[in-house]
Amino acid sequence: MEKIAQLAELIDRHAGTDGSFDTALPRVGIIRSSAKTEPIHTMYEPSCCIVAQGRKRAVVGDRVHVYDSAHYLVVGVDLPVIGAVVEASADRPYLCMRVQLDRGMLAELMPAAENKANESAAAGVSASTPELLDAAVRMLQLLDAPEDAGVLAPMIEREMLYRLIRGPQAPLLRQIANRESRLNQIGRAVDFIRKNFSEPFAIEHLASVAGMSASTFYEHFKSVMAMSPLQFRTQLRLQEARRLMVTEGLTAAEAGFRVGYDSPSQFSRDYVRVHSVPPRRDVERMRVVAG
Repeated sequence: MEKIAQLAELIDRHAGTDGSFDTALPRVGIIRSSAKTEPIHTMYEPSCCIVAQGRKRAVVGDRVHVYDSAHYLVVGVDLPVIGAVVEASADRPYLCMRVQLDRGMLAELMPAAENKANESAAAGVSASTPELLDAAVRMLQLLDAPEDAGVLAPMIEREMLYRLIRGPQAPLLRQIANRESRLNQIGRAVDFIRKNFSEPFAIEHLASVAGMSASTFYEHFKSVMAMSPLQFRTQLRLQEARRLMVTEGLTAAEAGFRVGYDSPSQFSRDYVRVHSVPPRRDVERMRVVAG
């Protein structure tokens, strides 16, 4: 409990206000929210999220991950997530430390033989350990000692990765470290879809990007990502369309066309299916929240 309290104090003090912030430490960020949030569609990059206070729910396809001060989340590839802070208040805000996963550092910590791991899902939750929390606290304490950070931060980062490797998420971390793992093969297709989501493409082409047959690719994509490639593309399209409507003032028809839809009615149907409300009503609600 002492380490959790220390971690919470460090995050709260260095965040200062609600939001997601990068820090002066490479690959380390902090997140604060003084209230529960509505489910928001966003992208999670390969990272580990260690919560010091509060609770968050992340929905990936048909899988639900809940993480809190007793559990950390590991994400292995870029994932579209419906995330919501489900436990937070002004007195006890949600406080989280995010560490981007360095594949090269993970590979250095794992013998080559260990990189031949079984396929795993692209995200997972496990119980936080005293050793991991201790390393997290020492990492954030370097924000108060910048003269030491250049030498000590890489050492503590390696220690944190080592603690993760020793835990239940080791199969996922081995998949991240191994460039030729199924996870990284799927990751190449994920990267292609992210860069080309507004354009039509065939499953066969995605399979060739991943280096698999079409049937094998489809099976492994759904297993790893908890959604099909086309469902993943739809998530990306709708996220970008929402951004265009909220920040650039585009109409639903204009935003749908910009992200690759030929039919405004199909765009509206997909939008309601994912966001549960029509585009115009959702955008009005988002603007009220932002205001």
